[in-house]
Amino acid sequence: MRRALWRVGGWWRYGVIVGAPLALAAGFGYAGGWLAPGRLSAQKLVDQLQANAGVHPGYRRNHAKGVCVAGTFTGNGALQPYSRAQLFAPGVVPVVGRFAIPGGNPYAPDSSAPIRSMALRLTQANGQQWRTGMNSMPVFPVATPQAFYALLQAQQPVAGTGKPDPAKVGAFFAAHPETAAFLAWVKGAKPSSSYAVDSYWSLNAFELVDAQGAHHAVRWRMVPEATADGSAGQGEDYLAADLVQRLAAGPLRWHLRVTLADPGDPTSDATRTWPAERREIDAGTLELTATQPQDSGPCRDINYDPLVLPDGIQASDDPLLPARSAAYADSYLRRTSEEAHLPDSAMAKKEAR
Repeated sequence: MRRALWRVGGWWRYGVIVGAPLALAAGFGYAGGWLAPGRLSAQKLVDQLQANAGVHPGYRRNHAKGVCVAGTFTGNGALQPYSRAQLFAPGVVPVVGRFAIPGGNPYAPDSSAPIRSMALRLTQANGQQWRTGMNSMPVFPVATPQAFYALLQAQQPVAGTGKPDPAKVGAFFAAHPETAAFLAWVKGAKPSSSYAVDSYWSLNAFELVDAQGAHHAVRWRMVPEATADGSAGQGEDYLAADLVQRLAAGPLRWHLRVTLADPGDPTSDATRTWPAERREIDAGTLELTATQPQDSGPCRDINYDPLVLPDGIQASDDPLLPARSAAYADSYLRRTSEEAHLPDSAMAKKEAR
């Protein structure tokens, strides 16, 4: 059904595309006092994600379908003038990551949305971690948790049809002009045939802190060495199989490109890009060498909370960051509790994925 919806035009097409990928931000909830109690919470947001995609016990409420990966990150020292984080010094740190498609349905076809995600946990020698979740789109549709929740509500499937109401989806976009940049990107976006050929953006801004304590606003992206050949994936589960095949031939690499903001560049609005002429630094190379099943691999029990940061990296004033953190935690608690109580038949089915 999801593949069929992708082919439909107009607001309906945008609604389907955004509905699944927006789970990439994993919802938004009460954190840091930025929302009044009773109005919006992480629990309400995750409940809405479940209302839209269904409940699949033991799986993440967003990016339910994915694969674990392992490798290393080699810093080259180029970012040391801007951050005192150990991982940016020359050297190698271990990485546990996960590729996924958006949405809460672990059985969705890989072509159901044009967005892929890359989540990473990098562990420094001192034990501090950097966890980051990135996505293969350069801009986010909305700027606030409230707008995201409203979009999810607009996209909730209608009873009896299993599809969102196009009028509600269209009304949301008409009332939110900040979605224009994302919708422009969506018009030309197509599902890639491989995780290996996509670039992955942080979307949110962060701050690097240097040895003197000065702060530098940044965004980053992972840029692949592999290039797309224009081919389309075959079948419903081609992404994981393609990754295994590619890694059997050798490691896959991405370059961490960090963009430095100029004064006045927005750091609290993920719907707005920064000018292309901003300075960009290649900070090092991500090298992935192996995959593991998401149900038994090391990424299974990792909550890729974007606010788990080492000394030298801090959150910006983007309100989506504490919101993502709160909802990630709620989703993690739900799936791990359910997994412990899954009947044998359900666990066998889950592990078969």
